[in-house]
Amino acid sequence: MQWQVPINQKTKSPSFRFHPNQPNIPPKQHCLVFSLFSSTPRKKTMTVVSIFKLALFFTLTSTLVTISLQQEQPLLLNSAEQDSVYQVLSSINSATNWRTLFPDDLCSYPPHGVVCDYFTDPTTKNVTVHVTELSFGYVSDFTPNPSCSPNSTFSPLLFTSFKHLRKLFFYQCFTQTQAFVPVIPTTFGSSLEELVFINNPAFVGPLSGITGNFTSLRRLVLSGNGIHGAIPNAIGDLANIEEITLSRNKLSGKVSVNLCKLKKLKILDLSGNGFHGNVPSSVGNLTHLLKLDLSSNGFSGKIPESLSNLQALDFLDLSFNRFGNFGVPLFLAAMPRLKEVHLSGNLLGGEIPEIWGNLGGILGVGFSNMGLVGEIPASMGLHLRNLCYLGLDNNKLNGKVPEEFGFLEFVNEINLENNNLSGKLPFSANFTAKVGEKLRLKGNPELCVDEKLSHRESVGELKKCSKPDIPNPVLFIGVSHSGLLSSSSSFLVLLLFWGLWILLA
Repeated sequence: MQWQVPINQKTKSPSFRFHPNQPNIPPKQHCLVFSLFSSTPRKKTMTVVSIFKLALFFTLTSTLVTISLQQEQPLLLNSAEQDSVYQVLSSINSATNWRTLFPDDLCSYPPHGVVCDYFTDPTTKNVTVHVTELSFGYVSDFTPNPSCSPNSTFSPLLFTSFKHLRKLFFYQCFTQTQAFVPVIPTTFGSSLEELVFINNPAFVGPLSGITGNFTSLRRLVLSGNGIHGAIPNAIGDLANIEEITLSRNKLSGKVSVNLCKLKKLKILDLSGNGFHGNVPSSVGNLTHLLKLDLSSNGFSGKIPESLSNLQALDFLDLSFNRFGNFGVPLFLAAMPRLKEVHLSGNLLGGEIPEIWGNLGGILGVGFSNMGLVGEIPASMGLHLRNLCYLGLDNNKLNGKVPEEFGFLEFVNEINLENNNLSGKLPFSANFTAKVGEKLRLKGNPELCVDEKLSHRESVGELKKCSKPDIPNPVLFIGVSHSGLLSSSSSFLVLLLFWGLWILLA
């Protein structure tokens, strides 16, 4: 390839001209090639500038890489806090050598259930890393927390060494060896948001030691443990609490009215304990409640009408208490957001009221063993179109089963056992097949089923409905006392023969 670089006679500056056999290279590329190899002073200056720019580029790049590498250096958990984590892990499962299994920084390479976060000192602006969550006890493959051994113990370091802890979770850890509820120092807990102990029957002691200085606590879940005694008045100081679940413990006494100070409370579950006395009417002040479960206690008296103030409530369970013979509360009609209502096991008596017009969102109704009498209102089947569960068993209900029940599209369980219901079961074969064995009807001796449904297992114990006796037609000719046909009888006979003659003609 040959370049020809003639001198322009007017400008005396070099210019390009393509050789006829030369490949078609764009002029700009030629300019670039020429500028790189030109020996003119201007081009030399440009080359120096380019080299300077390249040097500056590499300098800036190396600086940025250095800064980036420095930023990628992880902050390490301080040795004292790391050692405390090892000791707590050993307390819940001493058979595992945690230091060997997790030898590196526990915030960079933690076991499942150990979570850390960064904190900036407002004065010095120094950034540090601390443990914020500790969860123990294998729940499922989706939450494989460190498993607990049968002889797990409760380490006091939990409430002294982790000042930034936000969540503490134990699931089936204290099952054999007794672990006593600790008295939590008042200096601890200002950061704690969730305190959860589930199914730890050997975790015993009064609740009074647990409340502490939990100004940030949102969830207090102590379910299925051995906690006993009364609810302390100090529980009313948990200003930011949203959930209190104390179910399946050994708590007793009356419910502290201080509970009703907790304006942010959304879930209150005291089920499965030994509480007694009246339910405080001030519970109606907890207007943000979504769930209220007081079942399986010894509450008595009248169900407070102030519960109608709980307009956000979607789950109400007062079953298996000792509420008096005051009937089904009429105020339920004014709680349109209810999804489930359970009053079973309270001898409220009376009839099922017509309260269902505004309760179309209800999914479950539990009215078993309540001493109810009278007929089942058809309005239940008419308005409760989303119903999935209906329990009216072990009452004294009579009359027919409303045929409207047979059009409940989503129902999967209907229990009408042990009542005085009668008549023919109004359900179709498809409906009976859909509900299957969850259609419970035994214990109603006067309730019968169509022969076409009698082979269904769920209704097999019901008697078949008997067919009505249809008498054979008999030609009757009335005879007068004189032995002659009466005029009316004669007319009927003539009319009959005339009709037959027309048909046969």
